[in-house]
Amino acid sequence: MIRLTIASSLLALLTACGDGQPLFDETTTDTDTTDTDTTDDGEDSDGGIDNDGAVTVLPGTTNASSDTGIFRFEEAVDGGGLVEAVAYDSATDTFTVDGIGFDGENVYTRMPGTLATVGTARVFGASSSVTDPLTGTPVDQVTPYRALYGVSKNQADGQPITSYAIVRTGGYVPYGFGGFVYQRDGGVTLPETGQATFSGDYSGIRVFNNRGGLEYTTGDMSMQIDFEDFNANDAVKGRLTNRIAIDQFGNEIELGTEDGDLQLPDVTISIQEGSPSIDSNGEISTDMGSYISNGEGGIEVYETGTFNGLVAGDATNLPGGEIVGVIVLESTDPRYTDVTVQETGGVILYR
Repeated sequence: MIRLTIASSLLALLTACGDGQPLFDETTTDTDTTDTDTTDDGEDSDGGIDNDGAVTVLPGTTNASSDTGIFRFEEAVDGGGLVEAVAYDSATDTFTVDGIGFDGENVYTRMPGTLATVGTARVFGASSSVTDPLTGTPVDQVTPYRALYGVSKNQADGQPITSYAIVRTGGYVPYGFGGFVYQRDGGVTLPETGQATFSGDYSGIRVFNNRGGLEYTTGDMSMQIDFEDFNANDAVKGRLTNRIAIDQFGNEIELGTEDGDLQLPDVTISIQEGSPSIDSNGEISTDMGSYISNGEGGIEVYETGTFNGLVAGDATNLPGGEIVGVIVLESTDPRYTDVTVQETGGVILYR
C-alpha cells in the first residue's frame, strides 16, 4: 500500500508494515494473535464464524471462548491493521507503538494541556524528528501521529479488565497508516435470561482522505443487550450521542445543520435480519450509521461504519460486567470539496 505524505516532501512515497505481540500495562495477554484458521466446524474462510450462534470477528485470538481473554486488532485494509503491539509505561507516562514507519522511535509521549486526554482516553504523540545515530543529522518524521489509550476502571488480579488503543495519522494525502487493538483480560460470564444496558464515554480521532491534519471527537455511548437468544438479530442495540469535535490544537469545532457545516448526528447500531450481533463468547460485531435531513423533508445517510467489541467480566452479578469496543465511521466532509473522513473511536461501557 502506497501513501503520499503531506510532510515537507510531497514527492516521498512511503510504505509501512506491522508485526509483534499485544502488550498492555507492561503485561502480555495469554492469547494467540493470529488469524483464525479455516475449519469445517462452523468457521468460515475469512476468520469469522457463520450464523450458527456466533459473529464474524476481527483478526487476533484463535479458539476464543467465554473462559479466555481475547485480543483483536484491525484488519489490514487501506493502510489500517498495522498496529498489533502496544505498551503503556506508567512510570514515564509514555506509550510504545510497534509496526509503523517514520513515527519517531516508537515511543509516544503524553500530549500537553487540554489534549492530554480526549474524553476518558489518554492521548499520546510521536516525535517529529529522529537523529541519525551515525551522523547526528535529524530525520523528519511523518506528522502528526497520535495514539488514544483507554483503560477500564475495573481490575482483576491487578490488571484492567478491558483496554483499547487507536493509532492514526494526519500526515498523508489519503488515510495514513495506523491501526487499533482492543482486549479483555480473562473470560466473561453472561446471563441466560434478561436484558441489560451499558453506558460510558466515547473518545475518537478523525483523519482525512484528500486533506492533511486530524481532529478529535468525544461523546457518550449506550448499548443494550438481550441475553435471551444469541442467534437473534436484535440481540444488541446502541447509540452514540453528544459528539463534540476538537481540532488538533485543542479548539472545539463549531457544528451546524446547514450546507458546508460539520454535523455529528447520533450514530445507531443497524439491526439486520439474519445477522447475529453477539455470540456466547461475548464477541460483538455489528454495523452502525447516522442520518441527516436532506432539506426536502426526508433523510439521507451521513455516516456508515462498524462496531466491534467484547463483553467482559461477570454480567450476572454487580457491578455487572462491561463492554470494550472500537467504532469506525466514514463520511463525506461537508466543509471541503472531495474530502472524506474516517473517524475511529473507542468505548468502555459499564452497567
